[in-house]
Amino acid sequence: MLTAINPKLPMRSKSATQEYYTQQLGFMIVGDNSHDFYLMLEKDNLQIHFFLYENLIVKENFGQIYLRTDDIEALYKSLKEKKVAIHPNGTLQIKPWGQKEFSLLDPDSNLLTFGEAL
Repeated sequence: MLTAINPKLPMRSKSATQEYYTQQLGFMIVGDNSHDFYLMLEKDNLQIHFFLYENLIVKENFGQIYLRTDDIEALYKSLKEKKVAIHPNGTLQIKPWGQKEFSLLDPDSNLLTFGEAL
């Protein structure tokens, strides 16, 4: 009966979030984009939703999601080529729990971890 999960993350600026995810990460806008307080983005059938939280204190934001991929090497390479900032503690590496992972921080300090099972 359940068909998908769409995480909702905070954003301080819709335009900054939209620009980062579309220009840097390759997401597309979906749904009704006319509201200043909400944004829905999609890439490869995965959606992430964002809600406006103008008073978000970036250093206190613990928003995070884990995105699985079937070609982490190609994804990592493409982001590096676009000069997307990789989290300093989240470079591509094999983890003890059997995943190959790397992480990014978006403009609002939401942690995006990408992983592929070994």
